[in-house]
Amino acid sequence: MASPLEIVIVTGMSGAGKTVAVQRLEDLDYFVIDNILPSLANRFVDVILESDKLTKLAMVMDVRTQDFYDEVMPALKMLRQREDARVQLLFLDASDRQLVARYKETRRAHPLSNHDGVLPGIERERELLRPLKEHADVVIDTTSMSVQQLKSKLTDYFGHGTPNQFYIDVMSFGFKYGLPLDADLVFDARFIPNPFYIPELKHQTGNDQAVQDYVMKTPAAQAFYEHLKALIDVALPGYVAEGKTSLTIAIGCTGGQHRSVTLANRLGQALQSGEYPVNIRHRDLAKAH
Repeated sequence: MASPLEIVIVTGMSGAGKTVAVQRLEDLDYFVIDNILPSLANRFVDVILESDKLTKLAMVMDVRTQDFYDEVMPALKMLRQREDARVQLLFLDASDRQLVARYKETRRAHPLSNHDGVLPGIERERELLRPLKEHADVVIDTTSMSVQQLKSKLTDYFGHGTPNQFYIDVMSFGFKYGLPLDADLVFDARFIPNPFYIPELKHQTGNDQAVQDYVMKTPAAQAFYEHLKALIDVALPGYVAEGKTSLTIAIGCTGGQHRSVTLANRLGQALQSGEYPVNIRHRDLAKAH
């Protein structure tokens, strides 16, 4: 018998962090449906199970009216009765004071405000959601949480069996073809002597040993690489701690053939000995000299 479909129903107070929760659940390989009608939830699960391609599903249900709430509880009960699904209800909460501060910061109107201010809208929503909170499997109070702390808490609850999502992408590129749009860190290796002007090296690349030896023979190139590797070693734990799922390091030279390829290979191979997967790619290597 196939394992039951993992379902997380996401609900809670407006402004308590549902957007962050959705993003984190997507990082944890959940297929996310935002603002689904409760009456459609059970039928949607049938469709997902028929596809036989997804194992984890998250559905966001924002309760904004009594009528909507009246649909949520029967839908939740129906889902919990399924033998082919394991359902957890996640309720995100925060103090009234914190929710007011967040609404003031974003200058948004509360969805249940009747033109009488943010706090009355929050109070109406809290009363409406009180029974739903009592039925929740997981309640997270985000009052004093940073975004990263909330992501970490969600990973603790829903990330079991999920492989580490963080990976490193080291790429070479040629400045004459434009900066890489997806790079987090960009480094310029054009100060290093260019093998392009050495006839026997011109038509080789940084994948060839002769080019690598030429690029790395100067003290400046050696010092650049050593400082670059040290910088990445210092910065990497911070990127992970801040909740990034990947880090793209781009090293460029004029044409993306020699210097940048050599350094990207060298850095990528060194990082492969660490705890995170590393991909090495050369964006412009196939382009003509």
